[in-house]
Amino acid sequence: GNGPSGICLSFLLSGYTPYFKRHSLHPHPILQRKLEEAPEVSVLDQDLEYLSEGLEGRSHSPVALLFDTLQRPDTDFGGTAESVLTWWHEPDRAIPHLVLGRNAPGGAWHSIEGSMVTLSKGEWMGLPDLPFKEWLKQKRRGLRNNRATAEDIAQYYQHYVMKKGLQKNFRCGTVVTSVRKVSAESISNHSQKDLQEDSDSLWNSNEQSTEVFQVDGFFKTVEGDKEPFSIHAENVVLATGTYDNPTWLGVKGENLSYVHHQLSALEEAVKNNSVGIMSDPVLIVGAGLTAADAILFAHHCNIPVIHVFRRRVSDPGLIFNQLPKMMYPEYHKVHQMMKEQTAACAGPYECYISLPEHHVLSFGKDKKCILQDKNGCQKSYKISTALVLTGSNPNLSFLPNDGIDLAMNSDQPVNPKRNPIDVDPFTYECIQEKGLYALGPLAGDNFVRFVQGGALAVASSLLKKANKNPP
Repeated sequence: GNGPSGICLSFLLSGYTPYFKRHSLHPHPILQRKLEEAPEVSVLDQDLEYLSEGLEGRSHSPVALLFDTLQRPDTDFGGTAESVLTWWHEPDRAIPHLVLGRNAPGGAWHSIEGSMVTLSKGEWMGLPDLPFKEWLKQKRRGLRNNRATAEDIAQYYQHYVMKKGLQKNFRCGTVVTSVRKVSAESISNHSQKDLQEDSDSLWNSNEQSTEVFQVDGFFKTVEGDKEPFSIHAENVVLATGTYDNPTWLGVKGENLSYVHHQLSALEEAVKNNSVGIMSDPVLIVGAGLTAADAILFAHHCNIPVIHVFRRRVSDPGLIFNQLPKMMYPEYHKVHQMMKEQTAACAGPYECYISLPEHHVLSFGKDKKCILQDKNGCQKSYKISTALVLTGSNPNLSFLPNDGIDLAMNSDQPVNPKRNPIDVDPFTYECIQEKGLYALGPLAGDNFVRFVQGGALAVASSLLKKANKNPP
């Protein structure tokens, strides 16, 4: 994967090394004391468990909190204290690696509607040693409400890869079809030489390893052909994110042509005039931010909406109940509509009704949709199109058994929120499969600012394995 997790790890594996910046002051006094103990030793070579002990914040991962607070010391309290890290480029510590991705560097950020404003503050989308704000200043654009558009972010990630000289490690337009363990003996040396021009590759440094990973897939060429490839590696990092497979409700008629599982379908329908002010309402299912974006878009185009979701409006688990109003006025507006515009009482916004604690029973060929409330009462609605926006799941079809054996609960598919891959919290190596690592949403880290600690943990672990650590 070549999204923020993959880019950040490539940066750290390319010899960019973080040290504590002498004479800088961290607002967390215990962490400050620990950092002062060995300023000449890179953070990558220190004991991450010791450094991160006692940190608290908006992530469950100690290393994610550590790397975040080193880069943005008091950001959760609205502060703008500078990073306490200084970066040195030490090319002799680089580890040969390849980053495989379907699209340009930036991953799923390239497939999100470009004008959409991100949930996180702009500076939280930045990667190490190149503040997002400074990059935007060069583009001569300020941040609206401290937040950036998806297009800005996608461009920033591409710029980052070029600016840090990482592009030689990236192979875009690649699709991985299989990752599996094979015995090292079964591979002839000559096939390995084709791939690694580097004679000092990891490969030669560790002769006693008996099993390696074989990664198979294909490149999409400019002409549209598929060229197969096969790579062997001692370590593989899964950083493929969670946007591949939209969640389905599993109800009758969900495969009909007017039922969609992506927000882009609504934009498409508006473009080709198949929905508009006069059409039957659009049914939107879900109560997350994508559903909210769909509602805002429909509202903007004066398209009537029926909004169905399972939770109560006051449910603390609802994302709207966790967002500060000041920073997210548009989402606050949607939440208000959800509260005030139920079918029982028409509110001030025409063209929108909310049906909390309802679920879809079926979609009919005649575009009639049957909904049921918590008391079992059923209603039928005539709609023009339906958008089921209830989250998405990773696609791990390239792993044996879809990667289910790697999850916390190995009876269930991997899911970033409910059932992430089980990793060691200080190396991010899979508990069930040594040499395989998981980063980002696959390991339960769902925000760009918190995926970077995972990359730090992986880089630290790989450096120890490659024995490229200074004494």
